[in-house]
Amino acid sequence: MMEILSKSALTTIQDRGRFGALKWGVGTAGAMDSLALACGNLLLGNSEDAAAIEIQVFPFEARFDSDAAIALTGATCEAAVDGRVVLPWSSVRVTAGSVLRLGLTRSARWRGARAYVCVAGGIDIPIVLGSRSTQLRGAIGGLEGRALRQGDKLRFGRPNDARCAPDGTSIVPPAFALPLMSDGLPAVRVLPAAEYGCFKPESQSDLWLKPWKVTPQSDRYGYRLSGPVLEPVAPMELRSHGIVPGVIQVPHGGQPIVQMCDAQPSGGYPKIGTVIEADLWRLGQAPIGSSIRFIETDWDGALHASDEVSRWLSDVARCLDLAGARRVRS
Repeated sequence: MMEILSKSALTTIQDRGRFGALKWGVGTAGAMDSLALACGNLLLGNSEDAAAIEIQVFPFEARFDSDAAIALTGATCEAAVDGRVVLPWSSVRVTAGSVLRLGLTRSARWRGARAYVCVAGGIDIPIVLGSRSTQLRGAIGGLEGRALRQGDKLRFGRPNDARCAPDGTSIVPPAFALPLMSDGLPAVRVLPAAEYGCFKPESQSDLWLKPWKVTPQSDRYGYRLSGPVLEPVAPMELRSHGIVPGVIQVPHGGQPIVQMCDAQPSGGYPKIGTVIEADLWRLGQAPIGSSIRFIETDWDGALHASDEVSRWLSDVARCLDLAGARRVRS
């Protein structure tokens, strides 16, 4: 069990997400950086659907009431257990009474926006509509459907000690993470969407050639971006229709909104593009106030990117299995 000691806002419990509930008007939720969550669970030998803590406001502090193995992934943090430094993207064993503290580092050029604290066995809370993820809008899942508060106590599931990586094992984040453009900005790949051809040619060019700033109005529901005004050839009125995370909608003001994990399942704004699923975790790590770029891709490119992520995760799992085997032999 662990107790939340800090008052960090918007800290939630998330797993891979809630799939199959869109027909009931319930979004997917889940980790904004699914790759970081997956790596944390791999380090600990957890099932791929184990729940963890997603932190986006720092500092964060928690005390462990029992011995446990934990893993820290996602945003680069100043992390320590009882003052002992913990490396990013690594696992560490803690003892009863230990206190974990996370704070944003000032040195990293791109430190990310969200960190994940995974525990061996996962966070043990009830499954709601197939997931433990917190959907703040609607108060579904998680701990009472809300963000975590100071004083909350979280139970752990049963750990799989045989598959847990040795203490101090680290993962090098993937080389394909956050590719930088010539101006140093990170980029995500985008498929042109249904109404792409309904926008003026200069707006189509601006989508790919100009930087887009993540505004303070952005959250887990959607990233509201600031940049050139995207103008349609003619005014458009659409009926509400199904949308999914990654869809880039353009409201009347011409400033795009990227639907994120907690997005509503329907909307009526025209769609100019869709961030590919393989890059959503990259976008989820873009901090408020940072700028990003969009790179045009096609269906084959999106499938190749998905395969690339799957292969990388498979390689990580294989390497961790080897590390565990060496520990057993020694």
